[in-house]
Amino acid sequence: MSDTAKSYSAESQQTHNARTPGAKRAAPGEYYFDMTKVNSIMGGPAYSTVFGGCVEGERMIAALMRMPAGTGAEPHSHPNEQWVYILEGTMDSTVNGKRHLAGPGSAVYIPADTIHHATATKDGDVVFFTVKDASHGLHGVKKQNA
Repeated sequence: MSDTAKSYSAESQQTHNARTPGAKRAAPGEYYFDMTKVNSIMGGPAYSTVFGGCVEGERMIAALMRMPAGTGAEPHSHPNEQWVYILEGTMDSTVNGKRHLAGPGSAVYIPADTIHHATATKDGDVVFFTVKDASHGLHGVKKQNA
């Protein structure tokens, strides 16, 4: 088997074992990742326009995501807690009913099972780094209207 085939096979297996469909699974001895080049996935296919690279370890999930200007995520929750660190743009964020405009350098904490949503302002895209515990995948569940 060629080195390219071995690399593809290993990459395919790591992606296959990820909790989140399409995410990159860190292999034993693999410590460095170019987040702009790992598999790009949707952050919440059923409820969000967010997309970017996602890597999963044993206990943590890390992702570098982009939310296009004027778009965002509908109200949703997930059973794992989450941190969001804004790198670029302004995110209009609501966590458990509390609204905040978060700009570069802001960190947003989202406890497990907490309804939240966010929109990138029309000024430009929001780029953010997010980390979740790996008790669940990256994707959450859209809130059902009562």
